[in-house]
Amino acid sequence: MPTADELLSAETVSTLALLLARAGGRRSSPALRARAGALDGLTYSGRVGAVRDAVLADLPEDWPGFEAVVRTALADPGFEGWMTFPVNEAVAVRGLEAFEPGLALLHDLTSRLTAESAVRPFLRADPARALAVVQKWTDDPDPHVRRLASEGTRPRLPWAPQLPAFVADPRPALPVLDALHRDESEYVRRSVSNHLNDISRDHPALAVETAARWLSGPTGTTDRVVRHGLRTLIKAGRPEALTLLGHSPDVPVTVRGPEVTTPRVAVGEYLVFDYAVTNTGTLPAELVVDYVVHHTKANGTRTPKVFKLLTRALAPGETLSGTKRHSFKPITTRRYHSGEHLVQLQVNGRLRGEAGFSLDAP
Repeated sequence: MPTADELLSAETVSTLALLLARAGGRRSSPALRARAGALDGLTYSGRVGAVRDAVLADLPEDWPGFEAVVRTALADPGFEGWMTFPVNEAVAVRGLEAFEPGLALLHDLTSRLTAESAVRPFLRADPARALAVVQKWTDDPDPHVRRLASEGTRPRLPWAPQLPAFVADPRPALPVLDALHRDESEYVRRSVSNHLNDISRDHPALAVETAARWLSGPTGTTDRVVRHGLRTLIKAGRPEALTLLGHSPDVPVTVRGPEVTTPRVAVGEYLVFDYAVTNTGTLPAELVVDYVVHHTKANGTRTPKVFKLLTRALAPGETLSGTKRHSFKPITTRRYHSGEHLVQLQVNGRLRGEAGFSLDAP
């Protein structure tokens, strides 16, 4: 993962200062030059906000003047990459009152990196008005713009403010996804899948309904788009999502395991277990096999976390077996606690078997 300094360094901000000064017909950009020397200790989001404010301070306060400088900078091939991100955020501030011209400028900026975060203030301020513009982007010849239509309207885009109106009701943005789920670009289709996955977290029935509609007239890429878009529901064992993708929760199988071969594990080591799944039916079985680790908390209760194991078809009578190594290396998103933990297998959403093991945490 790149560091904040690698993404938005002093050198990058200094280069941006020179580019914008030249674009505005000025000798320097004093606020940006000062900010380039005062980035130490700031997180990436802190740097974006600080550089955005410096851009607003250096560029004209009126929208026409501001837009003219940014569009002149766009003609310079050196104006690209992470330096454009805080400029996009400045457009979201200065261009919100102008609205459609502000969105048009983000349309032109997005190919230099992405304007997915900067479109969100427009969608929060006036969803219907913004969506009228965004919907037109789905026909744009540039895949970066088409992706912007899907990614910018995601209800729960990571590292960006949520769109509360779309979290509550994602249906107004569904025409964007309907227009893009068959897109020729994998870059765009991946965004559509992630958007559908966002929807599934709050409105699982609507996500499954949308996926079923797409699958009723599929292309060669539809199944992959849907599978990635319903991944959270699949891991959660939601039967409606599993059934839609051909993974019946009632599939006839026998399961051996998990058989833990490391009954005591220290943080930094691996839990190791064996497993076997046999198709006891007379037809091929489409299986999604996951495993669930039930982490013990400080108060003694347990919380489950589902991890993907494999997806494959088993012929009648065929057995699938293997060994899994699950890492307990320290990570920033989870705190481990000593105590008895559990691991289970999950086959097409149904929990099968369990085994205990002890975890030793510092």
